[in-house]
Amino acid sequence: MSRRAYLDWLRGVAVLVMVEAHTLDSWTRMADRTRESYGWAIVIGGFGAPVFLFLAGVALALGAGSRRRKGMSDREIGALARRRGWQIFGLAFLFRLQSALVSGGALPQSLLKVDILNVMGVSMLGAAALWALGRATRWRALLLVSATVAAAMLTPIVRETALLAPLPDPIEWYFRPFPGRTTFTLFPWGGFLLAGSAIGLWLDAVRTPSDERRVIAALAVIGPLVALAGYASSFLPPIYAVTSFWTSSPTFFFLRLGILVSTLPLAYAWNARFRGWSPLQEFGIASLFVYWIHVEMVYGIPSVAIHRRLTFEQALLAFAAFSLLLFGLVKLKDRVVSSMHRTSG
Repeated sequence: MSRRAYLDWLRGVAVLVMVEAHTLDSWTRMADRTRESYGWAIVIGGFGAPVFLFLAGVALALGAGSRRRKGMSDREIGALARRRGWQIFGLAFLFRLQSALVSGGALPQSLLKVDILNVMGVSMLGAAALWALGRATRWRALLLVSATVAAAMLTPIVRETALLAPLPDPIEWYFRPFPGRTTFTLFPWGGFLLAGSAIGLWLDAVRTPSDERRVIAALAVIGPLVALAGYASSFLPPIYAVTSFWTSSPTFFFLRLGILVSTLPLAYAWNARFRGWSPLQEFGIASLFVYWIHVEMVYGIPSVAIHRRLTFEQALLAFAAFSLLLFGLVKLKDRVVSSMHRTSG
């Protein structure tokens, strides 16, 4: 199977959702944040990070399968997957250093903040370890699915346990939120990447377009069922002493996971219907580049003049204009890289 364009397209949608969340959060004035439309926009924006983590897991499994078909050993594949995880983890600190140098920040505390790249890198290490433990696809899938369920079900317990208290604060921040020091935590966020890896194993097993269509059709059924099960479970009596639906509840995790799984058939259908050039696909391929440059532009010095000063409607227009600017920068980056390749060649 060639590169799956619908995965790049879906990642591109996640890029726009991410940018929407950040621009509205940074630029909308306080008076408009109580509006229902703003609340729904932020809820939609909250799906950007889960999609990135989920697709990173899919890509990890697809990459491992591709390397196996090229003759690499499981040990070599596991080592490469772990190396990629360490690379993403290292980029998290480089990104925080850039932020501190551009807009200021207390070092080393600002370097230790736990953000999505930190969680993604560590979760990739965990997924790579589970992949290496399995000796067949079915066992790898079982390990990854079990770890996904565990990540969700243990979240309320991890958030409240006193066992983590002796850990150094920068390590504890990876397991439960701390104001100003964590944006994401391994529980439950790492579960999205583990689930994506399990789905990636399934997609990697297909060998023909018709096989892939059958898998996509199955996901179109499984995704809504998981989402409905998560939603229905939210009406049952809680099994935890302390939990919050919007942050630590397993029911909300599985509701979101079901939606994530459902986006794959939607992306597949959209790309089957509208083939050809797609700016969203280009956004998806350049997702790390867009993430890297846009956060400081939105929250840092470049846009300080409009921080929390725009109406909700003005912020939406600014988001649209900013997205066009980002796409222009993606095209410029591609042109520069292509020129460098031609020169070196």
